[in-house]
Amino acid sequence: MTHQFTDIVFTESVKAQQQAYGSLAHNNKLQANYGPNDELSLREAEFIAARDTFYLATVNEPGWPYVQHRGGPAGFLKVLGAKQLAYADFRGNKQLVSTGNLSLNERCSIILVDYPNRRRLKILGHTRVANAADVSPEILRSVTTEEYGAVIERVFFIDLVAFDWNCPQHIVPRFTEAEAFEKWALPRDQLENNL
Repeated sequence: MTHQFTDIVFTESVKAQQQAYGSLAHNNKLQANYGPNDELSLREAEFIAARDTFYLATVNEPGWPYVQHRGGPAGFLKVLGAKQLAYADFRGNKQLVSTGNLSLNERCSIILVDYPNRRRLKILGHTRVANAADVSPEILRSVTTEEYGAVIERVFFIDLVAFDWNCPQHIVPRFTEAEAFEKWALPRDQLENNL
């Protein structure tokens, strides 16, 4: 069984560049020696649940890629099953670029980064956007984060095609305010004075 993610992204033009730059043999091993990575395990689910940000890439009609930041409380991107994710799109999204792109091409790419621990997860999937009024109360409850308090207008459902854990080599550690307090275990006023 081959690695589903690399089966998709290692196109002939990519392999030609890998050959030209000397990484084709390495990438052929990656493609042949890893599982299919087409179902999320507990490892991926826990990683996703801890993230408060991800980046969503879509493509428009002329072929231009568009990357959108999505943020919310940690765990706002929900794992509904081994092959499905969902998140609420809250009131305030006025441009609707990703929503429009996905109405014509449901393919998406997501990247989630754990900056302090230098880990990142890449996901490929097919996305369906539903108006909140058309989503079951059970699903709405599952994507709602009580403490956030924002009104849900749409729900994005992502059917997983493949995922890949990526090399941490060039991830620069960054810390949210809460992570900084935890890392350095300093009182808030002392940490703020040191920043």
